[in-house]
Amino acid sequence: MKHVLVTGADGFIGSHLVELLLSEGYSVRALSQYNSFNYWGWLDVMHHDNLEVVCGDVRDPNYCREIVRGCDTVLHLAALIAIPYSYVAPDSYVDTNIKGTLNICQACRDLGVERLVVTSTSEVYGTALYVPIDEKHPRQPQSPYSATKIGADAIAKSFYNAFNLPVVIARPFNTYGPRQSARAIIPTIITQIANGERQIKIGDLSPTRDFNYVKDTCRGFLALAKASGVEGEEINICTNSEISMMDTLKLIAQIMEADVEWVRDPQRIRPSKSEVFRLWGDNTKITTLTDWRPRYTIEQGLAETVEWFSNKANLAKYKSGIYNQ
Repeated sequence: MKHVLVTGADGFIGSHLVELLLSEGYSVRALSQYNSFNYWGWLDVMHHDNLEVVCGDVRDPNYCREIVRGCDTVLHLAALIAIPYSYVAPDSYVDTNIKGTLNICQACRDLGVERLVVTSTSEVYGTALYVPIDEKHPRQPQSPYSATKIGADAIAKSFYNAFNLPVVIARPFNTYGPRQSARAIIPTIITQIANGERQIKIGDLSPTRDFNYVKDTCRGFLALAKASGVEGEEINICTNSEISMMDTLKLIAQIMEADVEWVRDPQRIRPSKSEVFRLWGDNTKITTLTDWRPRYTIEQGLAETVEWFSNKANLAKYKSGIYNQ
């Protein structure tokens, strides 16, 4: 049995990844960000003999070394990810996303892990200069968040080049699904409709996204953790398709059988040069190097997501009337 560390395990994608790893027979050490309430995020509902939850912070290099110790594989997801909040608190993003990645890379190098998967983001590409976007597409730091992820990717790549660290950079496109933060477009729409709203507050609906259902994203992480010959590579996890925000809204309304109209909310609009207007990923590399293929269509993924958010117990965890950066 492989011993795997997942950082950022208490979050949206991280918690789904922990579930997948446990179902595949792995022993998982799951990092939840330390807090005095002993709150483990989405891990609070998980109980498994092969799950060890630890609490701490990737900004502490000594702590990173301790949690990496004894693990064969590290899946590094811990990061600050909200783009609007990166406009407000960019220092925090540098500390967590860049320094945190440095600390994990250094710990993995010192302790000789077999594979480190570092999580990137399609935001590093910015608005598409060509589509579909392959891994050679120029990087465009259109927000402090994307700038720190570009920096984190560079740190990881430098450890491969300088120290031969067995690292692969996983670059998921726009992941959605159950448990996602309400700041994201799909949960924003679903929770407002589920709470009876008919005027849906939203930002710019013209951008397009390559939406990846969370279960497909997690299978992509696992495929890259197991694949041979991918060390030092940057690899997209995406569907090789795009859909506009407007069409996404219409599709959700159709699934939920809701007659709605959208209202442009100024606080949800990014600065003009910071908005990423088009994302459509090329998945040729991952489908060539691994056996990974997307299994969910946007309709199937949205149906499962709507079902989860429509559960009253789940919906109660969200404040749909408050825009959270």
